[in-house]
Amino acid sequence: MRFETTRRDGTARSGKLILERGTVETPVFMPVGTNGAIKMCTRDCVKKAGATIVLANAFHLYLKPGLEILREFGGIHDFASWDIPVLTDSGGFQIFSLSKNIKVDDDGADFKSPFDGTVHRFTPEKVVEIQETIGSDIAMVLDECLAPTDLESTKKSMKRTFKWAQRAILAHKRKDQALFGITQGGFFEETRRESTIEITSLPFDGFGIGGLSVGEDIDTTIKMLDVVLPLMPEDRPRYLMGVGDPLLMLEAVERGVDMMDCVLPTRMARHGGILTSQGRINIRAAIYEKDKGPLDPSCDCEVCRSYSRGYIHHLIKRNESTGMILATYHNIYFLTDLMKRSKAAIINKEFKEFKEEVLSKMKYQKRRVL
Repeated sequence: MRFETTRRDGTARSGKLILERGTVETPVFMPVGTNGAIKMCTRDCVKKAGATIVLANAFHLYLKPGLEILREFGGIHDFASWDIPVLTDSGGFQIFSLSKNIKVDDDGADFKSPFDGTVHRFTPEKVVEIQETIGSDIAMVLDECLAPTDLESTKKSMKRTFKWAQRAILAHKRKDQALFGITQGGFFEETRRESTIEITSLPFDGFGIGGLSVGEDIDTTIKMLDVVLPLMPEDRPRYLMGVGDPLLMLEAVERGVDMMDCVLPTRMARHGGILTSQGRINIRAAIYEKDKGPLDPSCDCEVCRSYSRGYIHHLIKRNESTGMILATYHNIYFLTDLMKRSKAAIINKEFKEFKEEVLSKMKYQKRRVL
């Protein structure tokens, strides 16, 4: 893997992430395909919507279809016919959010499968092995994703994440797979700063910022980014995990974030939540029943060029999968295009003006998020 910063506008930056299976222009939004597929959007659909890299999840792929099947197919790219880069999350968040009766110690974590209740153990080494079997272009290390509210437990969790990161580096062998570390530290400046310094001292190919956008208010998220980002290496990609809200995406890009992902835009689309240049709308609302206009008058995606709000309202109200497909395509296009336009604004050294214009149209003055 190689990363190059090509242009800067203040702390905002554009660049290129050069991977085994392609070059990814940054800043970039990565659609989430937890099980190796983006719900309601095929591989070609995702690519046509502008995605150049997608995310899959090691926790879910380990449980279903399992490592034996993935070995048989030679990894996720041949199994799922992905011909663009794939990043796999380690599954740490899923262990702590989906599993019951979790037992965590310094060696790893025991958890029960949410599918059949079987007990499994993840260690830093096991998670590296899983992702090397999956064959993703970028693998994330195992981190502890607890949500401690007091300083002492946050410090303990942060130290465990650092030790796990050290072990992951020693276990990682694939030369064609980049390995990213993850900074943690909760919502305390002290622990955020310490975790960032510790994790970035290790020879990772890039760095994730974990434990944010998990329900806290946006000002807290931005405050933590202001602590973390100035401490991160200039020559490595910076990945803000779990963010897909346009407001927070633009705030992150302005501060030097290169990569983001989120399941919310596609999940939201399946229930009628549409991202537009005027802000989010609920296409299920009765106001759109006779609306002949496109989902977003300012969008030039295939859906907006071809279908009316009234038609997609009808499909979503009737739980037709076609409506979910169209809404999903549009939301992916909207965010990938937002990042492309952000890159162009950085190149032209007008990112701040671009951000302010976009957010003013979305009526984001009150700093709310999706």
